[in-house]
Amino acid sequence: MAYMRAVHTLVRWLGICDGNMQEGSFRCDANVSVRPLGQEKLGTRAEIKNVNSFRFVEKAIEYEIERQIRTLEGGGSIVQETRLYDAAHHHTRPMRGKEDADDYRYFPDPDLPPLVVTDADIAAVRAAMPELPAARHARYVALLGLPEADAAQLCMDKATTDYFEALLSALASCERAESAQMDASVTDAKFAANWVLGELAAALNESAAHVDASRVSAEALALLLARVRDGTISGKIAKDVFAAMWSGEGDADTVIAARGLRQISDSGALAATIEAILAEFPRQLADYRSGNEKLLQFFVGQAMKRTKGQANPQQLNALLREKLGATGEGRG
Repeated sequence: MAYMRAVHTLVRWLGICDGNMQEGSFRCDANVSVRPLGQEKLGTRAEIKNVNSFRFVEKAIEYEIERQIRTLEGGGSIVQETRLYDAAHHHTRPMRGKEDADDYRYFPDPDLPPLVVTDADIAAVRAAMPELPAARHARYVALLGLPEADAAQLCMDKATTDYFEALLSALASCERAESAQMDASVTDAKFAANWVLGELAAALNESAAHVDASRVSAEALALLLARVRDGTISGKIAKDVFAAMWSGEGDADTVIAARGLRQISDSGALAATIEAILAEFPRQLADYRSGNEKLLQFFVGQAMKRTKGQANPQQLNALLREKLGATGEGRG
């Protein structure tokens, strides 16, 4: 099944097959044979014909292996034949006997001349080929630092990985154009991959749409991510902005301006909010001063509530720790 998936990805990647298994564009004939441990020669094979889903291929092979072992251990013999997989009852059944190639009545056709493929032909095709899935997967892991799982998921479909490539390029252009000071704790590649495999994939799935028909282009998503990276909005608010973009309310800057979602990064305004919260919750402040530092998240939540989620999370946390630390001086 893993081999089938790899070939399936490859033929669609190269545009030589749509890979539609239900319509017969891509199917599997699985040849199965077994042998006792220690024996080099495989036993008589049976061919399972025209299996049309990855799951059925796996189940058909598993059943056929068990059937052949059961037959041989019961003193029977395996007949070389073609079998069909019955998905409803999860078993294979005989379709027709098969001996050798002669049974197919093969014979040379005098009207078909030999086709000679030269080394030059092969080199020309190879030079014109795009970067293949395995190579792109390896590059994502080695050069972009993506986890294996993310790289594999991105490279399952060429349109998805092309969208990701366009997103990275557009995000880099946004950063260069605006000389933004980006959060260096998250790489562009991982940040972009999270959005492609997260919010974008969820929206496409809900709309039953392919990435080629995405309502948010790679360039539009890049602008949104740039607004997160330059501190204009938080990652949480970005999800709301993305939903609005998906609904057709405009690009990231338009939605942010129309909804008043710009992140509060003014230290003075945040400090005033924190002072008001500490004054409002003296009991929790006293508990924090007594050593219950888990209450930090309580104060963060109150601050976010007061600012409608628009406080810069990094600045808010830093200021809170500073204020609480100063307030809690002398804890023993």
